[in-house]
Amino acid sequence: MDIYEQIVQLRREGRRGAVATIVNVRGSIPSFKTAKMLVRDDGSIVGTIGGGCVEADVWQAAREVMESEKPRTLTFDLNNDPKYDTGLVCGGTLEVFVEPILPPASLYLFGAGHVALNVCKVAANAGFDVIVADDRTSYASKERFPDAREIHALDFDEAMRKLDPNESSYIVIVTRGHRDDMRILRWAVQTRARYIGMIGSRRKVIGIFKTLQHEGLSAHLFDRVHAPIGLDIGAVTPEEIAVAITAELIAIRRHAQAGLPHMSWFQEKSDSPTEVDK
Repeated sequence: MDIYEQIVQLRREGRRGAVATIVNVRGSIPSFKTAKMLVRDDGSIVGTIGGGCVEADVWQAAREVMESEKPRTLTFDLNNDPKYDTGLVCGGTLEVFVEPILPPASLYLFGAGHVALNVCKVAANAGFDVIVADDRTSYASKERFPDAREIHALDFDEAMRKLDPNESSYIVIVTRGHRDDMRILRWAVQTRARYIGMIGSRRKVIGIFKTLQHEGLSAHLFDRVHAPIGLDIGAVTPEEIAVAITAELIAIRRHAQAGLPHMSWFQEKSDSPTEVDK
């Protein structure tokens, strides 16, 4: 299996990697321009860019690129750096471009009301693979959510047993009731999901956090929960709220400062209890 097939397999499995490519060569090097090496998230490699110390340095850079999710270009001068002198190289310089290989960003959307409908449209356009779950077959349908990759018209407990978010997953909780929001949040904070967001006023959010903590869930589990959900852009309508939520998802995906959680469970600040019809 070649590197390209390995990349497809990694993404299909929801795993990360990084590809290093020699993009520029001057002089003699122990490989060739366009040579590639794939570094998987478990540290294993496929292919080679020449071996030796250069490859070891690129392997380390690839691990860092996976974490930062940002590409890097490395320059190696085999003439002037003694650590690259193995007696086998005539000397030269090369540039290596290292780019991240990331799994698709999956958005698990719990709820199929007005807000969810608009989040699905906006998030799908932004490149998220949307999975919708709702216990109402009249709402959770392909006709209503043509942009969704998957639709699960199931009781929420059954849907949660079926779904398995990974480190590249995003969970948005916008059901029609506090009870459903709470049981989904109870499950969500114990998954590997990268992002968890729940709609609602601060008063509702604090109440749910406290209830779940009293049940025995550790307070730190709520540190990555974004609630109230979405960037604060003054959104009021379902369409505007969908833009605010998707903007927050993008901020998380791109490591923007705006993507940091803006509320901890213990921040007991009063807020209007009104919510848009979900």
